[in-house]
Amino acid sequence: MARIIFVGGFLGAGKTTLLGEISKKLTENGRCVGLITNDQASELVDTALLKRTSGFVAEVSGSCFCCNFEGLMDAVSHMNSDKQVDYIIAEPVGSCTDLSATILQPLKEKMKEDLAIAPLSVLIDPIRLSDILDGETSGLHSSAAYIIRKQLEEADIILISKVDLIEEEDIGPLKKRAAREWPLATVLTVSAARGDGLEQWLEEVTRRQDAGNHLAEVDYDIYAEGEAVLGWLNATVELQSENTDWDHFKENFLHSLSRRFDRLNATVGHVKVFVETDQGGSVGNLTGKEKTLSLRGTSGGGLEAKMTLNARVELSPEKLEEIVKEEMRSVCGSSISSKFLSIKCLSPGRPNPTYRYDRIIG
Repeated sequence: MARIIFVGGFLGAGKTTLLGEISKKLTENGRCVGLITNDQASELVDTALLKRTSGFVAEVSGSCFCCNFEGLMDAVSHMNSDKQVDYIIAEPVGSCTDLSATILQPLKEKMKEDLAIAPLSVLIDPIRLSDILDGETSGLHSSAAYIIRKQLEEADIILISKVDLIEEEDIGPLKKRAAREWPLATVLTVSAARGDGLEQWLEEVTRRQDAGNHLAEVDYDIYAEGEAVLGWLNATVELQSENTDWDHFKENFLHSLSRRFDRLNATVGHVKVFVETDQGGSVGNLTGKEKTLSLRGTSGGGLEAKMTLNARVELSPEKLEEIVKEEMRSVCGSSISSKFLSIKCLSPGRPNPTYRYDRIIG
């Protein structure tokens, strides 16, 4: 029987990096792993990146898992029947909450003969967690911060990610504060970059028999507003030049975007870029102001590259698209040609889950 592991958490929490590391660890231990990504639109950086680094990857796009439960089940069935996986790791949309009521409880009732369900893990980075514990919004709209609190409230496991970003002596006190605030959850820490805490978290999600132990009380008006304040953009761009260092290009493009957003005081939920060439692939992440920019991997140089871009910013979809196209033209200049193979820009609609349970399934 396959075990499904849901890893939630707000935009920029580090879910995809963690999933890639965990998939690699399980595969090295002889396990067959499938990954399911999720977004309001297709052309996901997460899917492109995980396909390059991991095994079987399926994408549920067009709506979140909870609003497209059938799509999630189709992806699970594909993993179970065609691939016969041992573990399915599923990454919900970063702005989703109420997962215990809309996903875990239905799965426990409808799939108990076919799936083992792991405790719900919710990631949050230590900087954002400190702000939320202090009653702040971490620079986000108050309704978006509400979503983060509800994600943590329903978690079986709160996983404080990216602990390499803070001093060692600050980790213990932060963990204790989170445990006091959300006493029903197990609080763990992890650094995917350093490998810290991965084994302990894996032990929890691969062994424990409990999942979806509590429900959050979610106001769907505030929840809907928290998602709608963000403009969502997914794009794929074909790039050509005489010979370009694509790592340098990606960094310049992200700096350009970040400075533009900062001038407008537009809060960044997450901007993620993946650049592929025949020499390799590299990722750039922006999770706030320009100082949050991080880069990893290398795409090398060459004549051609393909860029996948996902942006979640507190702007109208139209303004976000305008800025992305303008900064692309600016960074490309006269030496690089760019062609948008696809671009989708939207503001998420009101969540309308397929199921929403008001009770815990034993």
